[in-house]
Formats: sequence, C-alpha cells, structure tokens
Amino acid sequence: MLTADSPPTVQGLVPILATPFGPDGSLDLPGLRRLTEFQLASGVHGVAVLGMASEAFALTADERRLVTREAVGVVANAVPLVVGVAATSTVTAVEQAAEAAAAGATAVMVLPPFMVPPSPAQLPAFYAEVAAVGIEVMVQDAPGVTGVTMSPQQIVELAAVPGVTSVKVEAPPTAPKVAAVVDRISQRGFVVLGGQNAQFLLDELGAGAVGTMPACEIPDLLAPVVDDWRAGRYDDARARFDLLLPLLVYGLQSGIAWAVHKEVLVARGLIDHATVRVPARALDARAKAGLTAILDRLDLPAVSAPLTRTH
Repeated sequence: MLTADSPPTVQGLVPILATPFGPDGSLDLPGLRRLTEFQLASGVHGVAVLGMASEAFALTADERRLVTREAVGVVANAVPLVVGVAATSTVTAVEQAAEAAAAGATAVMVLPPFMVPPSPAQLPAFYAEVAAVGIEVMVQDAPGVTGVTMSPQQIVELAAVPGVTSVKVEAPPTAPKVAAVVDRISQRGFVVLGGQNAQFLLDELGAGAVGTMPACEIPDLLAPVVDDWRAGRYDDARARFDLLLPLLVYGLQSGIAWAVHKEVLVARGLIDHATVRVPARALDARAKAGLTAILDRLDLPAVSAPLTRTH
C-alpha cells in the first residue's frame, strides 16, 4: 500500500508485455507466463501489463483481471509490476486502479480520460481520485493516442498530487520534454520515464529520465544498454543501442506494431502464435520480409533453454 513517504519504485527497464492469443484469438495464459518469466530472466527492473503494447484496448474486463492476476503471480514481488489504466472517465479509471491494487500490482500507468478531454482544472482532480485508491500512480503523457496535451508545467502540477509519483513521456520530441520536466521537479520525489518503444532511450536518459517502458521482445538486449548507461559506460551503451534501433523503430508502425512485436516473440520461441485482435493488423508479406531482414542482421538468439531469473 502506498504511503505518503513512499518513494517512486518504478524505474530502469520496465517492458510492457504483449498479450498472447491462440490461433482462434483466445487468451494464451501459458504464453503470458513464459513471456513474464523471460522478462525476469533478462534482468529487467520492472514489468508492465495492459499498456498500449499489450492490446489492452481489445481485452474484456475479465481478461484484464486474468492477465493482471497471472503477471502478479509470476512476478511475485521480484520487481515492481505496473498495470495500465486507459479508462475514459474518472469512475471507470478508479475502478480499474482499484482492481489492480487489489490484485497486488505495484503501480498503475494511467492515461488521462480522452473521450471527453479534461479541462486543465479537471486533470489534477482526475489523477487525485485515482491515486486515492492507494496505489502508486504514473501519468502516461501520450497525446498521439489520447489527443490530450500536457505541458511540462501541467506535469509538474500533477507531480504535486499525493500518490502521483512518475510520468511516462511519449510526447515527441521526448528528450526535450523529459529535460523540461526533470528541471522542474527535482527534490519532489517524482521521476520521469520514456516510452515510444525506447526509440530515444539514450537521449531520454541523458535528459534525466530514470528508465524506459518499451515493448517486451528484446529485454535481454536492452537491459545491458541501461546497465551500461547507469555505470557511466556511455560508449558501450551507444554501441549496443545502435544495433537495436532498426528493430525498435520497426515496432512503432501504426496498425501493425502489435504484430511486429508478436512476430519477433514467435521467432524467439517465447509465444506460439502472432495472432492479434482487430483493429490491430497482421503483417503482410512485404512487412514480414522487412522484419526478417532486420532480424537476420541482428541475429537474435532464440530462447529455448530453461529461464533463470537474475533477481
């Protein structure tokens, strides 16, 4: 349970899990379990579910609960677990946050309501009501999805809301906004993370971000990048990151991003099927060929050996 003295706990590499489905579109819980175990074995600093990379928009309420419960059980407090909240009203956001807290999540990553964009006065009130549930709240600043723009000063105001302890900045250009927020919230016990599939990871870390929340297919390759940067090995971090960037960018394409993530997960032996739910789209032959060319150059290792946690 969050207390007034609790520091932010979500930082470092916090991948957002894909939600595996069977060929018929049914929820694949064994696949989700393997995927979660792989994150832990890769040395991540946290795990997130029900984010945009999770196809949470296509899950039923019961499936949301199943995914959260399964992830909580596998993570078992080894690292923080973040649950996405993308409701379109205060009452439904509070409901989802309360369910996440009851299931044992560490924090909720909360989009602002976007069906009816909130006024500047409503935004702090919205996050205050969600935080009153008693779970750590991360603001998700993603205007490309929500149409809700938050200025750095507005984020600073949200940082003053009790229980709101972090923001995930996904408003491009991300690094300048990260810097603008970090410059204003030092000494507040509030931290900034990056998103956008870690496309600008090193720029964001250089601007003061404490971590990133990308998709989940290459945590074993991204964790050393973050570790190198934290240790001051900046050239090593850049050398590693440059190899990964084509794949990270390929996974940001509108409409097919979810299929890209899942095709890589299938290629690595982590899930059995790359099934996505409408309105997400499967890759056509041209997109598959482009992804294959990237993977061939990257020479990604398959994950076939038993997974061993590094925590």
